[in-house]
Amino acid sequence: MTSPPTVRPDGDLARPVAAPPSGTGPVARVGSRWIDDFNPEDPAFWASPHGRPVARRNLVWSVLAENIGFSVWQMFSIATAVLASIGYGFTSDQLFWLVATAGLVGAIMRVPYTFMPALVGGRNWTVVSAALLLVPVTLLTVAATTDRPYWFWVLTAITCGFGGGNFASSMANISFFYPDKEKGFALGLNAAGGNIGVAIIQLVGPLAVTAGAIAFVGGSTGTTEGGEARYVQNVALIWVPFIVLAVVGAWFFMDNLSGARANIADQAAIARRKQTWVMSFLYIGAFGSFIGFSGAFPLVLANEFAADAYRYAFLGPLVGSLSRPFGGWLADRVGGAKVTVVTFVGQAVAIGTAIAFLRAGSFGGFLASFLVLFAIVGMTNGSTYRMIPIIYRAEAAAGHPGDSPAAVLYRARRDTAAAVGIISAVGALGAVFIPRIVSESYGATGGVETALLSFCAFYIACVAVTWSVYLRRGTLMQRAGV
Repeated sequence: MTSPPTVRPDGDLARPVAAPPSGTGPVARVGSRWIDDFNPEDPAFWASPHGRPVARRNLVWSVLAENIGFSVWQMFSIATAVLASIGYGFTSDQLFWLVATAGLVGAIMRVPYTFMPALVGGRNWTVVSAALLLVPVTLLTVAATTDRPYWFWVLTAITCGFGGGNFASSMANISFFYPDKEKGFALGLNAAGGNIGVAIIQLVGPLAVTAGAIAFVGGSTGTTEGGEARYVQNVALIWVPFIVLAVVGAWFFMDNLSGARANIADQAAIARRKQTWVMSFLYIGAFGSFIGFSGAFPLVLANEFAADAYRYAFLGPLVGSLSRPFGGWLADRVGGAKVTVVTFVGQAVAIGTAIAFLRAGSFGGFLASFLVLFAIVGMTNGSTYRMIPIIYRAEAAAGHPGDSPAAVLYRARRDTAAAVGIISAVGALGAVFIPRIVSESYGATGGVETALLSFCAFYIACVAVTWSVYLRRGTLMQRAGV
């Protein structure tokens, strides 16, 4: 029978069980809502009111904050398309650079963001990281309502990277709340809830920029050829109340886990592990494809078909977000590596189909092919993330055969949380690579086909790596059922 938590004098929740292995370093205590033990692998604890319900509550608010972070990170995917439609004065290459800059900084920010839940607490860092989103929102409003030079727009794109970092800290934090048997679906749901923020900004953004009533700051940024006003600042203004809600909700309803604590040296050591970089490579093909195509897709549609075709771009990240939990769920049952190798094949086929429709000049066929691609990419995101905890649990058991099961589990969970940050950071570089490769393709050939062919070749390489490392007979990972 699982006993209820006790309350410490400072108001924090505490459970009278053994502490994590020694050597993890001190843990900061800012405010209350610290849980000294949270053991989701214990069936009795997980079934109690202090197990699954607490995990679900933290997941809900984590998803909200991460969702808004993704929307802010990808504001320029719509802002640049609108700027192009009103002839703002920036070249196509400059617009692609704004998208790529936000993507690059978001990828870089994922590394330090990964360490923050273990240093200051998941709840505390969610409050801070959500509040930081007010910076890019403010700067984009200023840029769109005053005559600012290109460097100011670049600065704004840099701060949008704050939103990209949220994913790493959120996933690292939530990974401690769920047992291994449910981690694939939980992480997939958490990631999908964040990823769908890209679809939301690409759906709501084009509608918001036409609404003068929302533009309570500044006037029209410019007009289309038909004389219609466009309020680019609305792409930022619409997120202000939701950012405030995320900050308040995280403060009052999320928790910090003392058991998730680790010092930076323990976490940074994960960068020396081969599997970290193998999975990072694969995650470029998974999440890198999702975020990279999400950023470039609006401009590609506008360039290849009609100026207002970017309005349909939201459908891609929408289906990619919705399919991600299914990829995690399927990986829980079949095996992450098996699902991943099949989905990478599917991505290559979908790209090939898109090229065929592009040559035929079919907007409907091209759009449908990319929607299929996004759906498969979403599944790959879910299946690759399911592989990560299994990989590090297998390595912890093989590398420390004398450890107790509890010590192996603790080491595996710590390594998983640290690896998530590095893997997600490298994978997020797709937000830089894809827009730049697409831009170079336009510069060299006047079209996007060359870029698509290079992406297809990369997916074939991902198939080969997945099979060689995780499915080939006799390897530790194959025996572990990764």
